[in-house]
Amino acid sequence: MEIKSETVDTIRRPVRGAQAPPMTHSEPKHAASITRVTAPPSAVVYCEGNFAQIDGKTANGLVRHSEAYRILSVIDSTFGGQDSGSVLDDTMNHIPIFDDLDVAVAHQAVIPDTLIYGMAPSTGRLSPADRGVVLKAIELGMNIVSGLHEYLSDDREIAKAASERNVTIRDIRKPKPSKDMRLFDGSVAGVKALRIAVLGTDCAIGKRTTATVLARALNAKGIKTVLVGTGQTGLMQGAKYGIAMDAVPPQFCCGELEGAIVAASEAEQPDVILIEGQGALSHPAFCTSAFILRGSQPDAVILQHAPKRAHRCDFPSMPMPSAASEISLIEAFANTKVIGITLNHEGMTEAEITDTIAAQTYKLGLPVTDALARPAANLLAMVVAAYPGLRQRPSMAAI
Repeated sequence: MEIKSETVDTIRRPVRGAQAPPMTHSEPKHAASITRVTAPPSAVVYCEGNFAQIDGKTANGLVRHSEAYRILSVIDSTFGGQDSGSVLDDTMNHIPIFDDLDVAVAHQAVIPDTLIYGMAPSTGRLSPADRGVVLKAIELGMNIVSGLHEYLSDDREIAKAASERNVTIRDIRKPKPSKDMRLFDGSVAGVKALRIAVLGTDCAIGKRTTATVLARALNAKGIKTVLVGTGQTGLMQGAKYGIAMDAVPPQFCCGELEGAIVAASEAEQPDVILIEGQGALSHPAFCTSAFILRGSQPDAVILQHAPKRAHRCDFPSMPMPSAASEISLIEAFANTKVIGITLNHEGMTEAEITDTIAAQTYKLGLPVTDALARPAANLLAMVVAAYPGLRQRPSMAAI
């Protein structure tokens, strides 16, 4: 039996196939040429019981931004019949939420191309109910995309079903063979672009979202910016460069990230490279922030913090650190500086956001904003204030 499972190329993109972002091809036809645009594959995102929650962060991210897939709908019976944008951000995005896969498929004129497993459970594994949904999607002829630590292409039942239906399983976190991985060699020091890492005080706190908003804002101002992804959701969204860091053996983490940054620098010649953060440097359950700081050697850090979060995600006995303590740790650990704070406003009223921005700005002596609740111009100003020499030019980089 042969299965079309794929290991994601963790350094250079764009990729071909089900994960590829839309590409433009020009072909001569007689004396003239025509431009053909290949639309991204359509996708339904499975997020039962977790949409708009911490463990639903993959689905949350995909409905906010996706270059690699055309997101048709979300599956979560908790919010069946509602608009996903309204549920997540109080703004309609016209991506509906359905109770189950059958209803989601029936809503479309043709079977969607892909089912994306849109959750990041702490177990990293499929539940029995989830397995049934995946097998149903395969039966319908849908490709499967998963960011789980459990590789579905290695699951005998799922792999057999996919082979019989001739569909693809894409395990985003499945690393390439270690023989093909690179060690850190210091070449990141030759990168001319300004490197900014977006780190946080916890996992699932909005680092990727803030980095995406900032990349858009910088590019819109002609400051050519590339976002390097470091987790499964960023790669699913279509990050052109990156690796799933928590699936790479520790010996190669710094080198693989360095390779992605060097590749982005050489291919895109950007003014700014943003590096998506993972976990938190102070969090004992994660080592990825340490590898990000070592591998990217960032010139600066933007720190994402959730002021109303009482304890670490999935660790109720671990109180959240303060922004000030995380700043001290980051700046002691690496030769870098924190240039601003961005808020995750979970559990906060509009008035509390305003008051917290003012209080934290005064206390920390740094600019503070909220990437979703405040204009993106504030986030842009944070970077330009720290680096006023950033030049503007008309060319734009993909995020």
